[in-house]
Amino acid sequence: MRPALSALYRTAEFLGAVLFVLIAVPILALVFARPFGIAIPAADEFAGYAMAGSFALMLGPSLRQGAHIRVGIIVERLHGAPRRAFELLCLAFATALTGYFAFHWSRMTWQSYDFGDVSQGVLPIPLWIPQTIMAAGLIVLAIAFLDDLIRVASGHQATYETADAPTEG
Repeated sequence: MRPALSALYRTAEFLGAVLFVLIAVPILALVFARPFGIAIPAADEFAGYAMAGSFALMLGPSLRQGAHIRVGIIVERLHGAPRRAFELLCLAFATALTGYFAFHWSRMTWQSYDFGDVSQGVLPIPLWIPQTIMAAGLIVLAIAFLDDLIRVASGHQATYETADAPTEG
C-alpha cells in the first residue's frame, strides 16, 4: 500500500508543479503579444485555472512534507498519551472535514459535467475540467490526512512531524 500512496503523492506533486509552470504560459503570451496589439482571449482565465489546480494538487504532498502552517500552541505543550490523543482528534477532524469537502466538490463537479456548465468568459470552457483538478487535489489531501491518522493511531509519528527525513522516496 505504501508504494501506491507514495506514487499518488508524487504524481499529485508533479502535476501541481506542471500547472504551476503553466500559470506563466498565458501570462507571458499576453505580455509578449501586447506590443503587437494582439489580444489572447481567456488567457487570464487559463492562468487562474492553472493556479487553482496547482494549489489544490499540492495540498496533500505539502502536508506530507510538513510545509503546511500548523498552530501547535496546544499540541506542543502536551506530552505522551494526551499529546497522541489530541493529535488523533485533530487528524480525525481534519480527515472528516477534508473528506466532506472532497465529496461535495466531486459531486458539484459531476453536476457541472451533467448540466454542461461552461465559464462565463470569452471562451466557453466546460467548468468540470478545472473542477476535476480541484476535486483530485482535495481527494489527495483527504487521503494524506487519513494516512497520517492511521500512522498516529498505530503508534508512529505523523509524516509532517518527521518531514526532515525522506518519507516518500
